[in-house]
Amino acid sequence: MLDPRRIFVLAAVALLALSTGVAVASPAKSKPAAVAPVAPPPPPPAEPLPPPKIYLFRGAMGPFFSTGMDRLSEKLTKAGFSADVYEFTICRWIGDRAITSYKESPAPIVLIGHSMGGLCSIVISEMAAKENIPISLVIAIDPAHATGDVPLNVERFINIFLSDSVLGGGDVVAVPGYRGHYASYDLKENSRVSHINIEKSDDIHRQIVEMVTQLPRIPAQPHADAVPLRYLVPANTLVELWDSGMRVPVRRGDTMESIAAANRVPLWSIAQSNSLAENAQLTPGQSIVVPRHLTPPEPTAAMATPPPPPAGRK
Repeated sequence: MLDPRRIFVLAAVALLALSTGVAVASPAKSKPAAVAPVAPPPPPPAEPLPPPKIYLFRGAMGPFFSTGMDRLSEKLTKAGFSADVYEFTICRWIGDRAITSYKESPAPIVLIGHSMGGLCSIVISEMAAKENIPISLVIAIDPAHATGDVPLNVERFINIFLSDSVLGGGDVVAVPGYRGHYASYDLKENSRVSHINIEKSDDIHRQIVEMVTQLPRIPAQPHADAVPLRYLVPANTLVELWDSGMRVPVRRGDTMESIAAANRVPLWSIAQSNSLAENAQLTPGQSIVVPRHLTPPEPTAAMATPPPPPAGRK
């Protein structure tokens, strides 16, 4: 006869085995799959700005002494831009036309003037400022002494002048709080440059055409980082039209020469930008002002990275 206690123990073991098998056989509850976040669509590419409208202004007796402005206008027109030349005597009338044209069809405004025409460029900039209209670029070429300060609505200002000139000589500065790009070039040490030929430089014309060509394409630059540049250009030196400076940190091993070479600018520009001697010793972590190219130039063959040696050679 079976012992009731033994029957009870066998039944408990059987029940335990059955419940374990059911647990093993039952599929585990799967966790809900994590839903990957959907990345927002990329912003549409910024539409390129329309071509700038360029207004050039002669100085006093312009048809005789500011003929370089006519030649520059021809070069800009050949490059595909709207570029007309005017006398400074109708400055405000042209300013009203430029403002009306901008309101009807917004496009970057470029103002370029020689002598009294340089003064006119600032006058029109001031007129546009009252209408909250930006001026993309102003280039003054030996403007008159009476030329006013650069207003806040001018995004880029370049002054090429002769500080010892009686007919021009306008050392134009910006109003307090100006945050745009500013560069000033005094050519008084170049004996071959005078008030009546400074606007006729083919090299300056070429750079102006290149700069105007790039304006609609360049990305917006943080004006807060723009450092004003003021240069006394060494004698017999070609002017390179930078539009402002930028600060770069000095790394271990850097020298004035190596920084100039790395940024493809002349050594004298680094020295003047920082009030340093050309052979000054630099300290790692020090901040150096370097002229900023509107668009970086292509590396020259001498500065290009050499190709790696063929396999098997060291």
